[in-house]
Order: sequence, then structure tokens, then C-alpha cells
Amino acid sequence: MRLLTAAFALASLSNFLHSLSFNLYLHLSGFLAQLGASEVEIGVIFGVTAATAIAVRPAMGRAMDTRGIRLVIVAGGALNTLVCALYTTVTALGPLLYAVRIVHGVAEAMLFASLFAFAAEIVPPARRIEGIALFGASGMLPVGLGGLLGDLLLHGGSYGPLFTVSFAFALVALLLSLPLRDPPRDPGPPPRGIAAALFQRDLVPLWLSGAAFATALAAHFTFLKTFVLASGTGSVGLFFSAYSGAAIALRVGCGKLPERVGPKRALYPAMVSMFVGQCVLAVASGSASVAVAGVLCGLGHGFAFPILLALVVTRARPTERGAALAIYTALFDAGILAGGPLLGAVIAAAGYRAMFFTAAGLVATAAAVLAVLDRARPAAAAGR
Repeated sequence: MRLLTAAFALASLSNFLHSLSFNLYLHLSGFLAQLGASEVEIGVIFGVTAATAIAVRPAMGRAMDTRGIRLVIVAGGALNTLVCALYTTVTALGPLLYAVRIVHGVAEAMLFASLFAFAAEIVPPARRIEGIALFGASGMLPVGLGGLLGDLLLHGGSYGPLFTVSFAFALVALLLSLPLRDPPRDPGPPPRGIAAALFQRDLVPLWLSGAAFATALAAHFTFLKTFVLASGTGSVGLFFSAYSGAAIALRVGCGKLPERVGPKRALYPAMVSMFVGQCVLAVASGSASVAVAGVLCGLGHGFAFPILLALVVTRARPTERGAALAIYTALFDAGILAGGPLLGAVIAAAGYRAMFFTAAGLVATAAAVLAVLDRARPAAAAGR
């Protein structure tokens, strides 16, 4: 069955550019620090964006299930283009900054869920993990490029060029998404709503495990910039280029592996890799150790995210996949919401070393939750 189609390529390119726009904001904590924000306040500001993204997920899930995925992709792209332009007007901590972060949260929520929902619907079911992993590579490559490009754009110390370039990427991504058309839907019973998907028995272990894993990601996605500034160890570009490079190499070179050996047999080693990577960051003393940590964390993210997502799509009812994917992607906003202030408080109380070890503990918790609560799930329970 064919995986690489024109729709897949166009959606992947749009996702690549939207993600590149988003990942330039890996440097945003440095901008906030320039404005006078503390680590805890930086966590709160990131948390505001995440809270907004979570709040709009139910409506967005309903829209995808009832009105189509394309509508959400295009509306989210237009909003992302607008908000990237608004960052150029922020000159101080205050209401305008929080308003911009709220709008950015809405745009991120719409694009993150809808683009992955589109990809999950157009790939062959028998190659779903492979397809989602390859599609996800278009969002992983910008993680490294965003770090490196941000380093170059910030060479002069001003964040204006970074915001302008993010706007340009978002605008082109919006234009590329316009030709997309909604994929045909599998027949099935009417959607029951997001609450039914949230409490569906065979999905609950995925929600709990995914939430713990996502919270751990806040360690590097929120605080790596300030860690580098405070310690003088490595760089944001170095870590995230190693991170995305490892994830992409794994997905492209071994994308068929999870479906050959079984999803969870590939998932647990990925979580172990993320755990070790966080521990390496905790004791990092130079650029080499930061790069090694980036590789290990990237390998973990490279398989864990698409495998969990594919399990969600497989178990959800066909007419409720929009709601299920809205919940799954919301977990990663919830991770920033909880992880930002939580890990920021750990930094304030005990330093970066303790914070990265705390993140490693969260990854171990994610693996343990899945191992205990998702054992020997009967095949017949899927989608009920």
C-alpha cells in the first residue's frame, strides 16, 4: 500500500514550515529573561500558552469530527501567521505579552492536532506507525533547525529578526495547506464527544503514560535556553540539532520496526533512551555531553511520540479520532503547563541538575504506568 502521496507530501511540507516557525520560539525564554522574567515566571508564561491550548481542545476535536480536518488546519495556519507578527510589538512583560501567548496557544493547538489527524487518516492502516513516524519527521527536523537558525538570528542580540522570520515561515505554510482536502472517513456510529474518548478504558493508560512523558519534555523545551545561559555549557542549537537528527534517522531508517516487533517492544527502549538522556543533561559539563544527551533524548522522542499516537488512533472509534487526537496532543500542552512551573520551581529550589533528574523520574513513571495498566489488552477491546 502506498504511503508517499501528493497529499502526504504537501501536508508534510506545511507541517515542516509551521513547526520551523514554532521551534524558533525555543529561544523565547531568553527573550523573556531579557524582559526581566525569572525562571518561575518563564514557566508560568509558557504555561499560559499550554493552558489555552488545552482549553480549546474540546471544541477543536468536535470540529474535526463534525466539520472536517481541513477547516482546522487552515484556520490554525491563519492564526499562527497573525500571532508571529504580533510578537514584534511586545516590548515588556505585561498584558500584551500574555495576550500574544494565549493566541499562540490556540494556533499551536489547532495545527498540532489537525495536521497529525490528517496524516493519520491518509496513511494505510497497516503502515500507520511508519507513516506517522515519517510525517512526524517533518516536525522533528525543525527542532534542530529552529535551534541553529535561532542562534544565527540572535547573533546581534535582538529578537526582532527571529519574530520576522517565524512570520514568514508561518505564512508560506498557510499557503501550502490551502489545496488540502478532507480525507474520506470510515463509517461508524455517531461521535460520542471528547469525554467518551477521555474515559474509554483502553485509552486511559495511554493518556496517563503520555501525560508523564510530556511533562518531562518541558525540561529541555522550556528550560534548555536558560540552562545554557546560566551554565555556559553547550548551546541550544547543538542540543536540538543532535536531538532532531537522531529522531529523524531513527524514523527514516527504522520506521518499520515497531510494526514488525510490536509497538510496545519498541516503545520501552525509547523511553529508556529519554530517561538516560535527561540524566546525562543533569551531569553535563561540556558540549560533548550536551550533544550526547540530545542524541539520547531524540531517540526516545523519535519512537515514543508516534507509537503512542498510533495506538491512540488504532484504539479510538473512527468517528472519534478527532476527539482522541485532540486529547493526545493536549497532553503535550498539559506537560508544558504542569512541567513549566513545576520544573521551574525545582530549578529555583535546587538547581538545574535536580530538575533534569526530576524529568528523568517522570519518564520512568510513564513507562511504569503503561507496563502496569496496559498489560495483555484484548484485541477485541480496541475502539470500545
